[in-house]
Amino acid sequence: MASLLTLQDVRVTLGGTAIGPVTVRVEPGERIAILGPSGAGKSTLLRLIARELRPSAGQLHFDGRPLAMWSPTDLARRRAVLPQQHGVAFGLPVELVVALGRVARQGDGQQDRIVREALTHAQAEHLHGRRFDTLSGGEQARVQLARVFAQAWDARDGLLLVDEPVAALDPGLSVSLMAAMSDFAAARGHALVAVLHDLNLALNHFDRLWLLKAGRMLADCDALPSTLPLLEQLYDTRLRLLADDHGLAILPLLGHPTGARA
Repeated sequence: MASLLTLQDVRVTLGGTAIGPVTVRVEPGERIAILGPSGAGKSTLLRLIARELRPSAGQLHFDGRPLAMWSPTDLARRRAVLPQQHGVAFGLPVELVVALGRVARQGDGQQDRIVREALTHAQAEHLHGRRFDTLSGGEQARVQLARVFAQAWDARDGLLLVDEPVAALDPGLSVSLMAAMSDFAAARGHALVAVLHDLNLALNHFDRLWLLKAGRMLADCDALPSTLPLLEQLYDTRLRLLADDHGLAILPLLGHPTGARA
């Protein structure tokens, strides 16, 4: 049986950033966090998977077919993308921004219900009726997350690609929305691939880590405490791991670059 997504010896260059070669597989239902220092190529890799960029070499397949062969409509029904930037040029109502996720399913008669449920799932139901351009950055992020939920609402075994989905949110809301994303994906068999900077969210909400450094895949590993040495290598710093019944926490040891001991 074909994997949901495969990258085979894929390379891409964007500006001064060269990515690859990357060879990975993604199965339905997996939760994968892409980690790495700034400039490592995390967002570039996500844009490549989203088909916003063309590879300069290698092959990408989605559900057994070359990614380039999917029609925009068919791809929109199986793959949803939350980019890092959420700008909308016009003062659209919040519910219309969310409904943009349903463009590939126009006429299904369920749009109003799904838009409201998607807003509720993204903890943004109180924003219904507001203009998008009057919202704070965190509120806009929640509305755009609701758009992704609306797009992938009635699909099965799809792919959710999100770039820093909770960067503009306070810690409590970040944790609850990350859990909402995980639950949403798990209920539908969607794979979730997210670019993150927060190591604690990555270890507590994801099963697998792609560690990207200088455009190269340093490791493709399980999200377990045993990955601490790899994370130290990734960020060139010493880290401390704390664990209790509520989960894991990673703290940097300030003043201790990799190789220095406290």
